[in-house]
Amino acid sequence: MNPASRPEAPAVPASGSSATRRAWARWRQPILLGAALLSGVLLGSNPFRPSDQNPDATARGYLKFKEILSYVDREYVDSVNAEELSDYAIKRLLERLDPHSVYIPAKEQQQAAAFLQSDYDGVGVEFNMFRDTVTVVAPLSGGPAEQAGMQPGDRVLAVDGQNVSGQHLSNDQVFARLRGPRGSAVRILLLRRGQSRPLIFTLTRNRIPNASVDVAALLPDGQTGYIKISRFAAGTYEEFKEALGRLRREGMTKLVLDLRGNPGGYLDRATRIADEFISGTRKIVYTDGKGDQYDTQTFSRVAGEFEDGPLVVIVDEGSASASEVLAGALQDQDRALVVGRRSFGKGLVQQPITLNDGSELRLTIARYYTPSGRSIQKPYRDGVAAYDRDIQERYARGEAFHADSVHFAPKLRFRTAHGRTVYGGGGIMPDVFVPRDSTTQNRYFARLQGSNLVREFALTLYQEHRTELEQITFEQYLRTFEVSAIQLQALAGRAAQEGVRTNAAALERCTPALRNQLKALVARSAYGKDAYYAVLREQDHELKQAMISLQEANSRLALGETNGQ
Repeated sequence: MNPASRPEAPAVPASGSSATRRAWARWRQPILLGAALLSGVLLGSNPFRPSDQNPDATARGYLKFKEILSYVDREYVDSVNAEELSDYAIKRLLERLDPHSVYIPAKEQQQAAAFLQSDYDGVGVEFNMFRDTVTVVAPLSGGPAEQAGMQPGDRVLAVDGQNVSGQHLSNDQVFARLRGPRGSAVRILLLRRGQSRPLIFTLTRNRIPNASVDVAALLPDGQTGYIKISRFAAGTYEEFKEALGRLRREGMTKLVLDLRGNPGGYLDRATRIADEFISGTRKIVYTDGKGDQYDTQTFSRVAGEFEDGPLVVIVDEGSASASEVLAGALQDQDRALVVGRRSFGKGLVQQPITLNDGSELRLTIARYYTPSGRSIQKPYRDGVAAYDRDIQERYARGEAFHADSVHFAPKLRFRTAHGRTVYGGGGIMPDVFVPRDSTTQNRYFARLQGSNLVREFALTLYQEHRTELEQITFEQYLRTFEVSAIQLQALAGRAAQEGVRTNAAALERCTPALRNQLKALVARSAYGKDAYYAVLREQDHELKQAMISLQEANSRLALGETNGQ
């Protein structure tokens, strides 16, 4: 999925440093990262029952809260919403526990669950909000929107007679209008470039795949497979198996598994994928909770599809939870080299508990450990605010740019199955460090991204060149299409009109990244999402290092070599 756009189902934002990502992290990160379930087990409704360890204290706290809420509801000078107050108190209570124990009100439950869905009912269109206008980025292949002839750049004015552009709607509000029961009709009014009168489309909603394997392709050398997984949803394992089998039939002998920006999901999907790579009966992950109720151990058990070929896994600071379980298992069992930067560090296990009113409590009940005994969870004793600042503080320390800025205490050293040194302390530290691209680390580039101007400009470029793009193949496009200096200046000029003051030095510094991004976004509109990722790969430093590491992966792992960090 193009991380720059939004389908009718919620999409996971790409890793980045924009204001959009920070806003997402404030309230969705606890929900999405807390979605790594113990094989999807539900406890059901859970009436009050005091703890066996300290029943008197638990009962007193329960009665005190009930008494205070009753007084506020009856006696407070102004009218109050007791249910909203209760929700607020619950959220603040859980913040004292850990960053990933969360309460999800009933009205938000469907949205939270959508992250783990593998399909949804809708019209099949990716859209973005440009200047408060719902703009089609791409109709999804085979969906009702594509079949009806909707095109990239179409501006959606109204859905079923309700205005959606110029109304300051959120993405979720637009989702709600486009989605609906399969077989139901939806009437869409849109304006197309070059036409003065709006067009009316009446579409019949259908089941739309919500893929979690973003791309699975054989790279130009004809032997290396590349699979990118954006999350571990209900159908991820089946998607992965199909992709892996297809690449094997096409001649794949080496594989790069890309988990960058993957915030997690269902644990059992991640462990089943690990089992495709790990032979015999070897440990994949174990959990340790209070007592032994939630203590589990998961081992490989099936004959996997790719147990011998060279394997590299790419992670970054956006890889979390189930992603870290998978990367940690492959690293500890010396099955793969891990390339990139230290992962997020989310190793707390949440148990979903459905409450009587349809809301849900996701309560931390255990910790994840890799086969060597490393806890994946990073420290959180300084509170939620400090925890949320951790990634920014890593940047401030230089950890994203210099391997020697990452320091580990001697007690955090562990050994893999073949004796290689790996590190605990939170997250998965890669075997081969790749610094973040520093050319994009400036305020000007961040403001361009945060204002959506790059994506909007790319869509304009596509519309201006659409006729000629339709006459060439993607391979020709890849060789010949270039974003010119004049076009970059036009982007800067448009940005200045929107309040993003031009910074010539910063623009020159990030020019290679901007050119690559614009070319990829144009390719997305013209040729589809596989083309988008193919263009991005041209300047993907982590992938280039992964390709180099593939050449030595099996020998390094067999000999137990470490990078000495």
